[in-house]
Amino acid sequence: MQIGSVTTPFGRRPMTLALVRRQIETSEIKPGKTADKWKVFRDASEARELLGLHDRSLAVLDALLSFYPDKELRQDAQLIVFPSNAQLALRAHGIAGATLRRHLALLVEAGLIVRKDSANGKRYARKDKAGAIDSAFGFDLSPLLMRVDELAMMAQHVVADRFALRRAKENLTICRRDVRKLISAAIEEGASGNWESIEAMYIGLVARIPRSPTLSDVNSILDEIQILHQEIVNTLEMQQKDENISINDDHSERHIQNSKPESINELEPSSRNEPGEKGVDADRTQREPVRNFPLGMVIRACPEIAMYGPGGSVGNWREMMIAAVVARSMLGVSPSAYQEACDVMGPENAATVIACILERAGHINSPGGYLRDLTRKAERGEFSLGPMLMALLSVAGEKGRKAG
Repeated sequence: MQIGSVTTPFGRRPMTLALVRRQIETSEIKPGKTADKWKVFRDASEARELLGLHDRSLAVLDALLSFYPDKELRQDAQLIVFPSNAQLALRAHGIAGATLRRHLALLVEAGLIVRKDSANGKRYARKDKAGAIDSAFGFDLSPLLMRVDELAMMAQHVVADRFALRRAKENLTICRRDVRKLISAAIEEGASGNWESIEAMYIGLVARIPRSPTLSDVNSILDEIQILHQEIVNTLEMQQKDENISINDDHSERHIQNSKPESINELEPSSRNEPGEKGVDADRTQREPVRNFPLGMVIRACPEIAMYGPGGSVGNWREMMIAAVVARSMLGVSPSAYQEACDVMGPENAATVIACILERAGHINSPGGYLRDLTRKAERGEFSLGPMLMALLSVAGEKGRKAG
């Protein structure tokens, strides 16, 4: 391979330190390194968006590679090709001259080729007495060989992201269908609940889906729709349990009325009316437990909590609860308030509430008082984590779109 010294572009094309670095790097390719040029081309094609290339850029790269006679790029071979613009344009499917020059510049900028310009800017090769190429001026393909492993990793990353996007879109479609049909069934059959508000929330979420969504867009909307789905299922499940209790009450009452008076004490537990004891009626009014949400969803909604975990990260619920204890102390929430929340909501949900409070710490005057208020609502069955997480996920998604 002809290495030579660092050269500058001919004419008005500027020289940059990045070009210097790339030319130096091409001289450091490991001896004996080889790569299938078409495999490298396929990897570059997969990674074109990461490289900032267009389809026309790939057509030009394909044409350049076609001028390299061997199938394999080799470290010890002559890797400079020197076709004229007319030859390149012909092999690049008749691309216009100005377009050809623009995409050659993009390939150089992407670090896939390096210009080796002659004194007059012409592309040609000098041969020795034996007829072998002694020196050549044109486009050096060495960066492709140098970056073969990097391009392969980039291609794998793009393929994985594409698969993840397809899977996320499928999950979003299924979740949208489920939520839409559940809302329609609840409204048509007169189920109790604020279904107009839930439907408006669903319509608002669907309206936020971009025409060409990214993986981040889909995951953000999917998280919120999954929370809404769980809220709907919880509401319908609670109603079903209330109906079952009502049916059981009617059945028990009829059974007692049809029984002999002396059998009442046998049918009814003695603790039912005893002072200080929780009877059957009290059990019926007990709150339903607050449902857990996936940890990954919680972390996406409340990223601040991660820095309070062991080693500055949260990878499981145990680490999440450790982080919540640290954050609780920082927020000034008393141990008794947090313990009460754990008893009522469960430790996972109490930790999630602390993460939500931490995320909005600047807007909450008394985190401890706020936690106690939420705990009392949860005890009465009036609190759900869903809307709180949905609001925070929406904020996180908005921040991500602005940053992008």
